Amino acid sequence: MDSDNASVDVGDPSEWASDNKQPSAARRRGRSPTPLSDTYQVIHSGYVDLLANAPLDPDTRRAYSSRVRGYLAWLAGSGIGPEALGEIGLRDGAVRDSRAYLQTVARRKPATINTTLAAIADFYTRTGRGTPTVRRLELPQQAPRALNTKASTGWLRSVERWLNPRDRVLALLPFYAGLRLGEAVALDLTDVQLSARKGTIIVRSGKGSRYREIPTHPTLRDNLKVWIEQERPHWPGATATPALLLNRRGGRLSARAADQILGAIADDANIDEFTPHVLRHTFGTRLEMSGIASDASFGALCDRRMTRTCGFMPVGLAG
Repeated sequence: MDSDNASVDVGDPSEWASDNKQPSAARRRGRSPTPLSDTYQVIHSGYVDLLANAPLDPDTRRAYSSRVRGYLAWLAGSGIGPEALGEIGLRDGAVRDSRAYLQTVARRKPATINTTLAAIADFYTRTGRGTPTVRRLELPQQAPRALNTKASTGWLRSVERWLNPRDRVLALLPFYAGLRLGEAVALDLTDVQLSARKGTIIVRSGKGSRYREIPTHPTLRDNLKVWIEQERPHWPGATATPALLLNRRGGRLSARAADQILGAIADDANIDEFTPHVLRHTFGTRLEMSGIASDASFGALCDRRMTRTCGFMPVGLAG
């Protein structure tokens, strides 16, 4: 049931064929890249080369590459030639038409369409073709999903019997500390401070470059102590790599590998329509129900959408 970076093989799926975030039960691996004509392939390859040197995280670069590939394939399939990439009127018209296609034909969700438009805008800007003046879609304000009591119990039971101690820590960081997946894998050993009865997790640069310190739940603290003091020292890279969570090759566990690990635990717990962010919202729900949500510290733990909606409505996710 072990999973880490070395086992990742996800191909380059087209964002025009399905929504970006898939529930654990619907995850696919190894889909072939969307085919492109020779002309558009050269254009896409040039963009990928520029992305390689961009100050973006690997997951963003991979997502932008996939979405732009889908956009270029749509241009070719619609009979729109490369000249539409350079002339302002044709450029903006093509992007608007692609937005309409995603809405009405592909029936993508507004959030997916907006992330695709962001990738397209980056493509035009980064390749020196200007920035399209095309509006993003307004997103409906919805309360984030969270695990209900039954699903939360199922999650904790699956984590408790999970064999890999690193994976148990990974599963408890968003559930008991509200960390985003990227924040969890970015933690270094020095960001975790433990004593006999207390513990603190330091997120040095969260969303919006926010710094925050989070007290550890006793269950999380116990699992961190086991991992840090007993298990991690025997893993490859234990002394050479500062990362809290290691992969089997001795490097830092990637967000993509971490997502697969959490998906496997969710499958074991029979939790449907799972994404890692559900665990973070479950943490926020408990804060609100305990009355901490009104405290100033709540704003430091949560993102703007959480504090704006103030709605962590529990949703039954257990099967």
